[in-house]
Amino acid sequence: MKTSEIQALLDEPACAHNHKEKSGCARPKPGATAGGCAFDGAQIALLPIADVAHIVHGPIACSGNSWDNRGARSSGPALYRIGMTTDLSEVDVIMGRSEKRLFHAIRQAIESYRPAAVFVYATCVTALIGDDLEATCKAAAERWGVPVIPVDAAGFYGTKNLGNRLAGEAMFRYVIGTAEPEPPRPHPAGIPTYDVNLIGEYNIAGEFWKVAPLFDELGLRILGTLSGDARFREIQTLHRAQVTMVVCAKALLNVARKLREHYGVPFFEGSFYGVQDTSSAFREFARQIGAPDLAARTEAMIVREEAKANARLQPWRERLRGKRVLLYTGGVKSWSIVSALQDLGMTVVATGTRKSTEEDKARIRELMGPEAKMIEDGSPKSLLSIYREYRADILIAGGRNLYTALKARIPFLDINQEREFGYAGYEGMEELARQLALSIESPVWPAVRAPAPWSA
Repeated sequence: MKTSEIQALLDEPACAHNHKEKSGCARPKPGATAGGCAFDGAQIALLPIADVAHIVHGPIACSGNSWDNRGARSSGPALYRIGMTTDLSEVDVIMGRSEKRLFHAIRQAIESYRPAAVFVYATCVTALIGDDLEATCKAAAERWGVPVIPVDAAGFYGTKNLGNRLAGEAMFRYVIGTAEPEPPRPHPAGIPTYDVNLIGEYNIAGEFWKVAPLFDELGLRILGTLSGDARFREIQTLHRAQVTMVVCAKALLNVARKLREHYGVPFFEGSFYGVQDTSSAFREFARQIGAPDLAARTEAMIVREEAKANARLQPWRERLRGKRVLLYTGGVKSWSIVSALQDLGMTVVATGTRKSTEEDKARIRELMGPEAKMIEDGSPKSLLSIYREYRADILIAGGRNLYTALKARIPFLDINQEREFGYAGYEGMEELARQLALSIESPVWPAVRAPAPWSA
């Protein structure tokens, strides 16, 4: 990957904040890959494509340390769950046989699993020794007649976010636009079908399955998702959608922008967390497509679903109203989860913004007010200090903060990609409320905070 190409991804023109000093797309700095390197980000972005063989070209530790670290679910193929690596050793590097090992690894993957495609991920070692990933993949594709896609996102290129964009660049360069979609099947209700894309939606804990039936009802065919519960052929056809919704703008905004520039596919940013945000997302689909029949069906569906959701949420709102939350996450969740928690009558005392863009921060101020407390330092000491200062009732954060909360004996809810429960859509909102109540009201907290019997 050329330095100029990396720089172009950092200077994403669709980001209004990218020229600012404290940009969410800041230049790589030594040590900045702590918490996720470019290789990790690329694999996170593409691994949910379920019918693809994902080969990590490098030492086995690169594969072992990052494999399956996002709880994406598949409704069909499970090939993405099989870890594949060339397992390079010092001897392979010294003897110059790493490209040969890769070629044979691609052959083994194709012959053993018959994948729709093979994705090959560069790592620091193979980038440093100068392996020609593109040439090897091209030769393998010609030999076996299966698409073999190079994903040049070596760890030392930069942060995890840069890796997300490098993955998107590989999809746009080698995959998107290489096939045409099948004609839509007639809708059971006889209504027109409109093709849409979802970018930056990963189907964590299967949460998007709570939303997908509403798309079907409205006649919105999800042409492709990048990349939750995706198939390779769907990614090939993203260019034929009528509109794209970007769920996580910081990760794959470059794909949405290029779809607009090259194929005229408009995009907008939205969220499926919270009742109001879910309704707003469907309204925006209808507005972008511009079909009066779709707009009418959308409003009818929203009225029905909001009424059902509010009825189900009422008991939980009574239990959670007034509870104070310290939220430490990033990106789209830094504001979309705030909106969802406010729907429940809870107060968010502070939210993390370490991975948030300036647009994310603007939304936070809109939701929480101009004096909103934004957290950049996510160290255990800082989080616990803010938790006590603002008298929070629960810490909502990622899995890496779990033990901080347990040691401090405070309620905790996992909101990031390792979570076991899905919170998207109208149904997901009820699950979020249930998990919050179970955590805050658990009898374990007064028990562990009480003096030990022998200390009396």
